[in-house]
Amino acid sequence: MSAVEVLLVAASIAGAVAVGTVVMRRRRPNRPTRPARDPFTLSEPWRQLVQGALRAERRVRDTVAGAPPGPLRDRLESIASRVGTALDDTWQIALQGDAVDDAVRGLDPTRLRSQLELAEARGEADPTTVESLRRQLDTVDRLRARSDEAVARLRRSQTRLDELAARAAEVALGAADTDTYEHDVDDLVIELEALRLAMEDIQAQ
Repeated sequence: MSAVEVLLVAASIAGAVAVGTVVMRRRRPNRPTRPARDPFTLSEPWRQLVQGALRAERRVRDTVAGAPPGPLRDRLESIASRVGTALDDTWQIALQGDAVDDAVRGLDPTRLRSQLELAEARGEADPTTVESLRRQLDTVDRLRARSDEAVARLRRSQTRLDELAARAAEVALGAADTDTYEHDVDDLVIELEALRLAMEDIQAQ
């Protein structure tokens, strides 16, 4: 074989390898990377709620990983990804709730009430100042109410998530209906998504 032929063969092989690499890259699905979630960056009660969601999601994934290979495990893996979505929403809700609480602390309602009581007691304060203090306190009350509501709803969701984590073992053993389980997971995801959107609306206002 001449030197020219050797070079042509080498070039052909290199081209085939390059094409194969491109094809493999196209076939390999891009796995979405989930954001890092550090509960200790949050204040309470958001920290505990995220920690609980992390534990529940881990239990589901451990259960699925221990299931024997087959169609049932494949379906459970798909359901587990939805539980992961529930965890993502829980994290976002906690972040937003923590930001709302930070805003309330920044307004310093104790100081505002003290200033308002003092202004009203003197009876000589500028009406505009008094009205401004009252409006700031109204803002504090509204933000606290939304935060308290989000905490209550997230706690209820956490209870459901713990239940789903426990039921995953039954489903993996074929002792519980997979359709019902998947439906219940989807319901939880929808509920958390609605809460996440509601919390985003607070920040948008």
